Amino acid sequence: MRKEYRGITGRTRRLLQMPEGVNVDFKREASAVHASDLVAFANAATGGTLLIGIDEYTSDDGVQRGQVVGCDVDDGARLSLINKATGCYPNIDVEIFIENLGAKPFLRVEIPAGPSKPYCTPSGQYTMRADGRNRALYPEELLSIFMDREGEQFLSRFRNAVFRLEHQVGGISHSINDGLLQVSQHIHDLDDQLKRTFSRIDQLTDSSKKRSRNMLQTLRDSQESIGNLERLLSEGNGNQQRYQVMLREVEEKLGGLLDNMTSDTAVDG
Repeated sequence: MRKEYRGITGRTRRLLQMPEGVNVDFKREASAVHASDLVAFANAATGGTLLIGIDEYTSDDGVQRGQVVGCDVDDGARLSLINKATGCYPNIDVEIFIENLGAKPFLRVEIPAGPSKPYCTPSGQYTMRADGRNRALYPEELLSIFMDREGEQFLSRFRNAVFRLEHQVGGISHSINDGLLQVSQHIHDLDDQLKRTFSRIDQLTDSSKKRSRNMLQTLRDSQESIGNLERLLSEGNGNQQRYQVMLREVEEKLGGLLDNMTSDTAVDG
């Protein structure tokens, strides 16, 4: 941004056509600027402009206007203004421009509305711009400004806290999603394992049933053979009674085993 101009800028020409008011103040020399002037604009809603090297005059229509008379625009003048601005509490940011270098140079000092209201002079004086003059801030006005500032600071801290919380929740959600994916994979693996186990159990059950049927058939065949042997022995010689008793005992045992196998097969089937 340019800080020096050979002529007078359009903005300054418009300000010179205005009387001193809430937005502009005329000063003859830089030494005529006080800390209270800077504080008054910094505390204002829209800030303001100091035109230094300007005298007031009354126009034909009876309104005061600004007339360029010029002033010192060297480093000393600018440093004096900066020192006064940084001496306020909190420090006030100002922009200093040099205009009309081709004729009678003067200074334009822009004081924006401060973001850390209220501002005061090094001596603790709180002022604001009103009706072309500086006036003290009333206690209720100071209280209102303090409350507004605290409210804005609270909202700023709250927004930052919410922003950080959202990021933290986002990170937790990401971790939870990863964990759920892992759990889902474990469940899927377990389900596959259970399916394989059930398949093996079904195969084992079918095999057991098959073996049971084979055993039943074998037992039936054995029982029939024993019965035939009993009949053969009953027709021959020897201690037939003893053979018959022994064969009956064997037959009874085989019959009991046959009954158990039959009932097991019925349950399995």
